[in-house]
Amino acid sequence: MINYFKHSLFPFSLNFKALIILVIFSGFMGCSQDRLQKEIIYAGTFEGRGSEGLYVYEFDHETGKMEHIQTVSDRTGPNFQALHPEGHALYSVSNDVYPGSTGHGTITAYGIDSETGLLTLINEQSVEGRGPAHVSVDPLGRFVYVSNYSEGNLSVFGLDEGGSLSEAVQVIQHEGSSINERRQNAPHVHSAVPSADGRFIYVSDLGLDKILIYQINDATGQLTSAQTAYAENTPGSGPRHFALHPSGQYAYSAEELSSTVAVFEVNQDNGGLDQIQRISMLPEGYEGNNSAADIHLSPDGEFVYASNRGHDSIVIYKVDGGTGMLEIVGHEDTRGGHPRNFLMDRNGDFVFVANRDDDNVVIFARNRDTGELEYTGEQIHVPMPVCLTQFILQ
Repeated sequence: MINYFKHSLFPFSLNFKALIILVIFSGFMGCSQDRLQKEIIYAGTFEGRGSEGLYVYEFDHETGKMEHIQTVSDRTGPNFQALHPEGHALYSVSNDVYPGSTGHGTITAYGIDSETGLLTLINEQSVEGRGPAHVSVDPLGRFVYVSNYSEGNLSVFGLDEGGSLSEAVQVIQHEGSSINERRQNAPHVHSAVPSADGRFIYVSDLGLDKILIYQINDATGQLTSAQTAYAENTPGSGPRHFALHPSGQYAYSAEELSSTVAVFEVNQDNGGLDQIQRISMLPEGYEGNNSAADIHLSPDGEFVYASNRGHDSIVIYKVDGGTGMLEIVGHEDTRGGHPRNFLMDRNGDFVFVANRDDDNVVIFARNRDTGELEYTGEQIHVPMPVCLTQFILQ
């Protein structure tokens, strides 16, 4: 492992706003009190088929309809984005080569208008690697993490109060391979997910069949291997995306190459992971091609959802509250091909699915009691959509 640290971070000011939402629902879309009426959805895209960049939509929670309000074309193929926890900035990664770099991609910081959700450019930096595939933000708003799939490395950036990105303060280069000669002949960092308290970060490396665990230095942002340095996934499984249970006790890994979900018990003292279950994402008897993509939990932690590309579905699991293990509830057709990414809204009422191959974002209502999804009949045309992020209007 090659690890180079460029400079210390500046001090940070952590001012947080509390947002209290009181909601009463029944069934798929029941009645509510004090429900937020308007929300913003940011749709990142791949380059091609007429895509113009990062699309901004206003979503009406009552009608279930989306209205296009902005297209941001600073970078082509803005394929993944993440929101600052204070809601004043959005971070987007692209394969566009950063000026003066040796073929490295670009991370762009946008300021968010709190009344409209519209985006304005703050600044940009090199991601210090090729093929950025994922970006995440420290839950305390101090750092940003970029996973560079093609380069097989992880880059760490500092943030100032306005959301501006520093140059990369650290780049961690993974080394090694696994048993799939075509897909795992080198490291492929696919996602980096920090714990809710900002003490640890879990880095899924598809090429190594490992989830590497790093401890975060509060002052500098520098990452060092945790006491338990990694969790080993089943050889050839290809860990892609990772989600932590709201309780912090359990974690779930979407394994791309084997179309499975690995379930882990989390040691909340040292960040370690202990695998306790591995379950298929596909219906019994399905023999077609498939690869796993995204994974999310419902806000109450009672259900896990993951996307299948090939079967083109969202698999729904019920979480055992005592053990964290999963039981399949069913599968919902995504009404489009290659659902690379999906979003559950903050209240857990809707699921938005980005179908890359059919250029659509499809909206489903969610039953809180059963976890099941129901197509609302609403969808919008978005060229090559691959990532969806929600912002709540204040």
